[in-house]
Amino acid sequence: MKIYDWPTGPYPARVRIALAEKNLQSAVQFVTVDLRKGEHKTADFLATKNYSGTLPVLELDDGTLIAECTAITEYLDALDAAQTLTGTTPRDRGVIHMMNKRAELELLDAISVYFHHATPGLGPQVEIYQNEEWGLRQRDKAVRGMRYFDSVLRQQPFVAGEAFSMADITVVGGLIFASLVKLPVPVECEALVAWYARMQQRPSVRHQLAMVPPPREPAA
Repeated sequence: MKIYDWPTGPYPARVRIALAEKNLQSAVQFVTVDLRKGEHKTADFLATKNYSGTLPVLELDDGTLIAECTAITEYLDALDAAQTLTGTTPRDRGVIHMMNKRAELELLDAISVYFHHATPGLGPQVEIYQNEEWGLRQRDKAVRGMRYFDSVLRQQPFVAGEAFSMADITVVGGLIFASLVKLPVPVECEALVAWYARMQQRPSVRHQLAMVPPPREPAA
């Protein structure tokens, strides 16, 4: 298997964490695609690897291409009977997918929009169109998302309940992105910060090149 990847990207980090959780690192070859140079937006990449122009992309030995982090994680998790990341019971699968989608919409994707629209992003060669107002709205949405996940983690040890799952990986990706864009975690989000500290003790998370603690708002 090959994974088209950018080693410090928050989205590729999600798949790297899933690979480490499944002990599959040795089964894949990483192929670096330079986001800063816009290699993921070239006509060749769009035509031959991923129509959406995003990373990561998993290429199977038979040439099948699987893009989108959730789909890749589903595939990796299904390679053995212990589907630890996406759930084994109908209930667990439903809850994990719900919380994973919320983590994407309310945190990770919102920070991505902020990055691409209200900061220099990947530079003028890649950021052809920017809408700063929209980016700032999404920044504020991401901060609300941090408060939401803080409230969830005050009630349970992991994002989707009692066990580590794909949803936790997605929130980790969101906080990696928050650190990259220097978006502070609200000072009152103590449960979220404590959870993130625990996540950084997991070898699958700790070894990510992008892993740096997100900034905190100063206490009043």
